[in-house]
Amino acid sequence: MFSFFKKKPNPPDVVDTTPAAETAAAPAPAVPARPEPQDTPATPAENGSSSWWRKPFGGGSAAKHTESQPATQDFVAVPEPTAKPEAENNRQSWMERLKAGLRKTGSSIATVFTGTQINDALYEELEDALLMADTGVKATEHLLADLKRRVKETKTTEPAAVKALLADALADLLQPLEKPLTIGEHQPTVIMVAGVNGAGKTTSIGKLTKHLADSGQTVLLAAADTFRAAAREQLGVWANRNTVEIISQEGGDPAAVSFDAVSAGKARKKDVVLVDTAGRLPTQLHLMEELRKIKRVVSKADGTAPHEVLLVIDGNTGQNALTQVRAFDDALQLTGLVVTKLDGTAKGGVLAAIAQERPIPVYFIGVGEKIEDLETFSAKEFAQALLS
Repeated sequence: MFSFFKKKPNPPDVVDTTPAAETAAAPAPAVPARPEPQDTPATPAENGSSSWWRKPFGGGSAAKHTESQPATQDFVAVPEPTAKPEAENNRQSWMERLKAGLRKTGSSIATVFTGTQINDALYEELEDALLMADTGVKATEHLLADLKRRVKETKTTEPAAVKALLADALADLLQPLEKPLTIGEHQPTVIMVAGVNGAGKTTSIGKLTKHLADSGQTVLLAAADTFRAAAREQLGVWANRNTVEIISQEGGDPAAVSFDAVSAGKARKKDVVLVDTAGRLPTQLHLMEELRKIKRVVSKADGTAPHEVLLVIDGNTGQNALTQVRAFDDALQLTGLVVTKLDGTAKGGVLAAIAQERPIPVYFIGVGEKIEDLETFSAKEFAQALLS
């Protein structure tokens, strides 16, 4: 799984806020001492795990709901000795799926490096391949200039070696997009999720819900997508599957549903409230205004909310995805992206275009419909998979 948190053995069907429930959900207080510092996982890079979100260490607002727990309860639980190999295996399996998903994009670029000379013709072919992969004009120009510099500095003479240098240049370009989702600085952490119809928004919310619940977080869903038929029922299926609570109203006002959900999340001391908003096209100005209204109403329920505003985009749409990022960011001030359906198309280069023009963090990328097909974004992994 994504998280290096221990999975609770028997999560309750409905979260109870009584002290007994809190004691059952927390690690046993009888543990004599914290682990040695060198054994405590700090970041995914250090411990080899694939944690897809992080909880803040020490004090802060997250300490409010752990007053009855020992002082060490704000810290991440130490994984079992087998957790690291298991995480490595899971990540390796994910890399294979990512490579398969990006194969069409990668193969069109890789053919450029089958020649015998590094010359202007090679760079021209590479420019065409990158543009066909929806890297965008600005990102393509940046990558070519950076690649030529690297070739000159390393005195590379083999075209096959240039591909490795291109992977390094792409990873550096994408690096600003690599950032973990933070849970725990607020209670609840209110996450508002937007996206056009068909991008995989509600399914992505369901996947996030499962991994949050598996990591011991209490989640409340808000079915504020009252615009699309059966959206409420679809989210309800995920709520039942993950045994989490949901706030829903048949034909209700999306802003009202969102307000009720955030208020309920505060009252019930939930860790996370996920608000599923209706699918919108950037050109539907009156509907985009409704999204702004939801954001304003959520802030009335909690003055610090929403703490995250995510946009789910379909990686198959290429440059249209960048257009959506611009429009939704202008309207909502996005804090993160979820890129789905990077599976089998030649459009994987759109992340480079996003990094060049709107470097909004990409929290997750997906290559399919299965629960394991959504993972944290790693710039280096993505570049390697794209050019493998």
